[in-house]
Amino acid sequence: MPAEATDPAASATSMPRQTRSWFDVFSLVWSSGLGSGYFPVASGTFGTLAALPFAFALSFLYEPWWLWALVFVAFTAITVQTAHRAGQIYGIVDAKYIVSDEFAGLFLTVAFLPFTWQTAVAGFFVFRFFDILKPWPASFFDRKVKNGFGVTVDDLAAAVYARIVMEGLYRIGWLTF
Repeated sequence: MPAEATDPAASATSMPRQTRSWFDVFSLVWSSGLGSGYFPVASGTFGTLAALPFAFALSFLYEPWWLWALVFVAFTAITVQTAHRAGQIYGIVDAKYIVSDEFAGLFLTVAFLPFTWQTAVAGFFVFRFFDILKPWPASFFDRKVKNGFGVTVDDLAAAVYARIVMEGLYRIGWLTF
């Protein structure tokens, strides 16, 4: 028997190398939250943690409000496209490495609140709770819409619930220590 047939390393090196387009590479980097999605366990949780500094940076765009909204819409549109492409590359629509949807969810959860450490901690836990629970319509998008739109919008739907809770916490004074 030839050496190539028995040695997996030899056969792997003899396979043609697949080249990726710039958009493929961009999609993998963006959708993984700059690599945070490759954390070996609880990638969604670590993706949400990685989103916190970016949420802080976005808080400087609250005035005027439309600037934050414009950046958020652009981020979300790019996330839909890159999550879709990354899902195609991985062969799994909502692969565990795709965490840019957690970024978008956290951004919406803490939007227009004073970004304090209390907001960051509460936003992290409240968003993760609803992202894991997936109340309707998040559950609908998670189960029925198998593309980058579904991957992203299920987190945004969960973030709407989280944002309502965060607004309540802010209004009763728990986020303004």
